[in-house]
Amino acid sequence: MSITVTGRKMPVTDALRQYAEEKIGNSMKVMDIDPLVAEVVLFVEKNPANPRPAVCEVTLRTKGHIIRVEESEEDMYAAIDVAAAKVVRQLRKYKTKVIDRKLRAEDETIRIQPAAAGELDVDGLMQELADDEVVRVKEMEFAPLTEEEALIQIDLLGHDFYAYTDRDSGLVNVLYRRDDGGYGLLKQKED
Repeated sequence: MSITVTGRKMPVTDALRQYAEEKIGNSMKVMDIDPLVAEVVLFVEKNPANPRPAVCEVTLRTKGHIIRVEESEEDMYAAIDVAAAKVVRQLRKYKTKVIDRKLRAEDETIRIQPAAAGELDVDGLMQELADDEVVRVKEMEFAPLTEEEALIQIDLLGHDFYAYTDRDSGLVNVLYRRDDGGYGLLKQKED
């Protein structure tokens, strides 16, 4: 188990580093998952209108899974405390959904119905894209996963969508969280 604490556009004092390592480390020890690597990034947002400018981001990496937590509070110590509590919840979720499922060796599959073709307004999306500009580019590898594994990943990351390569077909799929609840799946057409 290793923990790296860094500051984004701010110095990290020894006391703050030690506090973050202790709190996040204790949260990681509770679940006893190995190997587990944590990256903690601390920063303060400069917007004076923001009532909670201190932000603590925690990224945990273990056996092909990424667990991410971001919390903001009035001061940095409180942000670390809240993030540490959320780390325990996310690790518990990871342990029950991923590790314990593998140990039970039950074959429970979740079937997702793709969204109806009429729900996607391609012309409207293209117009919005023409008005906007790309503000961030992120490169990533699409891991070959099943739908069930992608559901676990989207839940662990807390994102609204997750792109992956389907293990069976080898095509790129996008899993997304629907506003009315549940999930949708965008599948690439097979030629």
